[in-house]
Amino acid sequence: MPDPPRAKSAEGVWVVDDAGRRYLDAAGGAIVVNVGHGRTEVATAIAEQSASVGYVHPTAFTTDVLEQYAEDLAPFLPMRDPRVYPVSGGSEAVETALKLARSFHLSRGESERHKIVARGASYHGNSRGALDVSGRASLRAPYEVWLGQTLRTEPVYEYRCPLPGHPVACGLAHAAALEELFEREDPATIAAFIAEPIGGATLAGAVPPDDYWPAIVDVCRRHGVLVIADEVMTGFGRTGTWFGVDHWAVQPDILVAGKGTASGYWPLGLCVASGSVFDSVSKTGFVHGFTYSHHPVGAAAGRAVLGLLVAENLIEASAVRGLQLLEALRLRLSDSPYVGDVRGSGLLVGIEFVKDRERREPFDRSARFTERLTAAAKDLGLLLYPSTGCADGRNGDAVLLGPPFVISAEEVEMAADRTALALERTVEQLDR
Repeated sequence: MPDPPRAKSAEGVWVVDDAGRRYLDAAGGAIVVNVGHGRTEVATAIAEQSASVGYVHPTAFTTDVLEQYAEDLAPFLPMRDPRVYPVSGGSEAVETALKLARSFHLSRGESERHKIVARGASYHGNSRGALDVSGRASLRAPYEVWLGQTLRTEPVYEYRCPLPGHPVACGLAHAAALEELFEREDPATIAAFIAEPIGGATLAGAVPPDDYWPAIVDVCRRHGVLVIADEVMTGFGRTGTWFGVDHWAVQPDILVAGKGTASGYWPLGLCVASGSVFDSVSKTGFVHGFTYSHHPVGAAAGRAVLGLLVAENLIEASAVRGLQLLEALRLRLSDSPYVGDVRGSGLLVGIEFVKDRERREPFDRSARFTERLTAAAKDLGLLLYPSTGCADGRNGDAVLLGPPFVISAEEVEMAADRTALALERTVEQLDR
């Protein structure tokens, strides 16, 4: 694999390498950058906080910036009386959430509740616990000997939905299957259910049916199982609302965030507990911690990003530009026999490619279709986020587009044009 070019500068939705070549960052890095590259407001906040209090250990001190960030963020979080535990990224946030769920049940004298339920074809991080709840086969494969504690339910994947009544009441059917799993395992042993509100890296923007999340939350509530919403990719405006679960007006017990939390300017993740979860755990204590949790500079970066999202109406911009991007891609790709589905919400838009559109047959992984396409796009000055294995865990090719929310209408059309041209060039390579 050739060495990547060296990035020298970035502004708005553009990245410039050391040869002066410009790339339209339609991936936002790894679906991270939401307020745009080169925001001096965030850089200034980081510098000023570093010069004031750069680091203190959270067991010894809190800081004004940390307390203010939590206070500013609270009104936007989809839960009652939220309590924020800042960490260094999404994987750490998931690890924190899993331990918090266990601690919650221990605080209530329900020590038998230890099992975690997650979906297949999911992604929750690369640390050991987060990888165990993840259902992405390619990332798990080298470490399977260490994994296997998580219970698994079916992914929500409307394009390839196997349910006999599809598309009628698919969400209710998924909820019924989850309840059956609870009862089979004994609901008194289940601690939490974790899922992404909208499919991210593994299913490339797969949106669940509208009856899914309300029904899932109802099943969990009736059995005393905590709901963990993994908003690492979908949070902070990515899907056109503040958080992905906002589309269905449901409230998780625990929420995890990362990526857009600080727009890539600082490694910042969040584990957020509802007030009731916090109150229970605070009575008995939470055995957990990281050296860089509750970092004051991270809080300054997060607060600056939050301020930009609010002041510039960037959540609304994500919704508006997202609809434009979805329509532009569907228009340009509708005649291609190799495009199976164009889906998503806000500025989280996925394209799934197929060998046979009529039968929805994926390319064999050996064709490396996604890799060819993202390389062709990069040659055209367009950055896309790759996703493989969506069809069956091994085969299946897709890309995600998740540009910064400051993308203009003209840049949206440019991204769609270059995506279509990259597909043409990829198909030409396959036909040789």
